[in-house]
Amino acid sequence: MQRAAPAISRRTSNGPKSLADCGSFATLARKAGALEALDRALRQTLPSPLREQVRFADLRHDRLVFLASSPAWASRLRLMQTQILATARAIGTCASSVTVKVAPQPPATIEPDRSKPLSPAAASHLRAAAASLTDPELRVLFLELASLAETAGSPCPDTH
Repeated sequence: MQRAAPAISRRTSNGPKSLADCGSFATLARKAGALEALDRALRQTLPSPLREQVRFADLRHDRLVFLASSPAWASRLRLMQTQILATARAIGTCASSVTVKVAPQPPATIEPDRSKPLSPAAASHLRAAAASLTDPELRVLFLELASLAETAGSPCPDTH
């Protein structure tokens, strides 16, 4: 009779922690502030194009973890490992290695067009200008533009 192979235990440090294991909000905020300060200090020594393409993510034990936007930027950052570690030691951070993970940056969000609607006064002036025009096509365009102010929630009294 064969014995079953022992189950391989998984590390319990992977995955999300329970809220009780995370500590207080103040503790988390202090850690986030310290990591942000370390990010600024380490990245400011990097050349400009590289600085914009990488982010410092964490300090795990004695390992600095960075995120790069592409494999090419990750390789460039790995070439700077000696300089990064020297900077970390100079600011009092105990680190002996650098790990770089590729994590593409999320696409920039496109802001919707937030142009201001025409004011009732502008619509009134456009209708008055349309009334004085002799070109019928141009008059129609002015009146259509004036109607945009009315459909934007600011009805104007009709002056035709």
